[in-house]
Amino acid sequence: MTGPPAAPLVIRFGAFGDMVLLTPLLDLLHRRYGQPCTVLGSGAWLAPLFAGHPDVGGIRQLASRKRPYLFDRSQQRLVAAWRAAPPGPVYVCDDYSVDKLRWLLRRARVADEHCVFANPDCMLREGEHWIDRWLRFGAMTPPAYAGRAIPADRVAAVATPKLVVTPADRADLEAWLRRHDLAGAPLVLLQPGNKRTLKRGRAGQLGDDKTWPLENWTSLIGAVLADDPATRIVLCGAPAEAAMLRAIAQAAGSERVFAAGDELPLRRLLALCERASAMISVDTGPAQAAAALGCPLVVLYGAQPPMLWMPRGPARSAVIALGGLPQRGRVADIAPGEVIAAWRALPRRASPRRADTP
Repeated sequence: MTGPPAAPLVIRFGAFGDMVLLTPLLDLLHRRYGQPCTVLGSGAWLAPLFAGHPDVGGIRQLASRKRPYLFDRSQQRLVAAWRAAPPGPVYVCDDYSVDKLRWLLRRARVADEHCVFANPDCMLREGEHWIDRWLRFGAMTPPAYAGRAIPADRVAAVATPKLVVTPADRADLEAWLRRHDLAGAPLVLLQPGNKRTLKRGRAGQLGDDKTWPLENWTSLIGAVLADDPATRIVLCGAPAEAAMLRAIAQAAGSERVFAAGDELPLRRLLALCERASAMISVDTGPAQAAAALGCPLVVLYGAQPPMLWMPRGPARSAVIALGGLPQRGRVADIAPGEVIAAWRALPRRASPRRADTP
């Protein structure tokens, strides 16, 4: 093989937070191969998440990687695209459906020596953070690219996720804040829900280890508002969580609390995380995004050990983790007083971020 390799292809069918944690790998591969990565995943939020990202040159999506090939047009289109324009080095980060992904790559005539697979070649070690796993994986090189990539030991690994907020995002956020009389206030974000909160349409679904009772959220809100009479609280979440957020705001009984679940498209959420003074969140994707954008935060863990998933942010950006295994397996086991104490110990951003001039 001669000439520069095609763009690295990174395959990961992860949730929002999983993909934020993948960004250090994208940075490493971009610098090793000289081209931004193509990312293959699923979810309508994937393209907005990586819009304008310097380490992402393209997005491909599958409707399903589990559906039989003959019945899935997205798989057929993907194979045809790979045959027409073969990918560069392939990094398969998905731990599931590995056999199916191998099959799709082979059907597209992507040779095995062009690929590396995190499962089984780079499994998560005991106590290892996911980012550190991905950086170990990014140091591997498919056999076909030996000698054609910059050796990993010559590229300084960056173990902090990176997200991009554009001037247009900031301008949109500032207009939205003005509409709701939030523009001049210190903003504290609360993220009470996660992807399982409204599973099958019912809040508090049995088995959701990240649920925190309504009265706990209202106690926390009361303490945050009492600490600073200028602070405004924005309750964040997906549109499907809007009713739950309105219920929390109503129970809090303060005009300084705004439920924004049906008004936060992803790009606006990222800009809000960049601007906010701090966030308090259950362990979920928006917490990972907030940390990546330098927002100080307190994170409440359920059945996951924080050492594996702890959000990472830029230097001087504080993250405090509460709960999680092995000590506690449910967010409900965390007392409001513990969260309030962590909140009061958290260094916050002193002043709001302003939108760029259009």
